Amino acid sequence: MFEELKIKVYEANMKLPEYGLVTFTWGNASAIDREKGVIVIKPSGVDYDKLSPDNMVVLDLDGNVIEGDYRPSSDTPTHIELYKSFPKIGGIVHTHSSYATSFAQAMRPIPAYGTTHADYFYGEVPCTRILSAQEIEEAYEKNTGKVIAETFKEIDENAIGGVVVANHGPFTWGKDAAEAVYFAKVLEETAKMALMTEILNPNVTPINSYILDKHYFRKHGANAYYGQKK
Repeated sequence: MFEELKIKVYEANMKLPEYGLVTFTWGNASAIDREKGVIVIKPSGVDYDKLSPDNMVVLDLDGNVIEGDYRPSSDTPTHIELYKSFPKIGGIVHTHSSYATSFAQAMRPIPAYGTTHADYFYGEVPCTRILSAQEIEEAYEKNTGKVIAETFKEIDENAIGGVVVANHGPFTWGKDAAEAVYFAKVLEETAKMALMTEILNPNVTPINSYILDKHYFRKHGANAYYGQKK
C-alpha cells in the first residue's frame, strides 16, 4: 500500500553507509506522507546488508505500526516530534557520524567559517541544551524531538536543515528522505572542515555576514542564480 515511500526510505537508508555516515546500525532515515498521515522508517537494529524495502516500517503519527513485521527505529518518537513541529519537512536522517557527533559531544554548535558551510546552512548549526534527568526518564526519544524543536524557536528550520543534539549526535531534514541524507553528508563535511579550521587557526572567527548572505541566497534566495533553471 505504501510501496513507493518504502522504496524511497530504503534507498535513503542505504545511502548512509555508502556515504560513510554510519557504523554498524548507528543511523536511520524516514519520510512522511502528510496526505496519508503516515511515516516510513528503518527497522530498529537491523544490519544494513539485511535491509529491503519490504522491511521498512509504516506508522501513523501516534507511533502505531500500520504495516511491517519489525519494530521501528528506537528514534521513531524523535522523528514524529520533528514532523509535527516542522510542517514543511518531508524526510529526516539521524546518524552518529564522527565529526558532527564530536561537536554534539562537545556540546558546541558547528560554526559557519566559510562559503562551503554558507552554501547550505544560513548560519551556525545549533546545538541543543542537555536533556534533564526527568526528560530522559519520562520519554527520552520524544523529548529529544521536543528539545530540537525548542532550539529552533528563533531559528528557521528551513534555512538550517540540521542540528547537533548535546551529548548525542546530528539530525538533519529536508523536503524528502533523499534531501535529508544530502544534508547529513554536507553537515558531516562542514563539521570536519570546522574542526580542521580551528586546529589551523584557534583564533578563527565566523564568516562575515555579507559573505554568508551572498553564498546562501545565490543558491536559495528569491533571485538565486546558482545551477540551471528548472
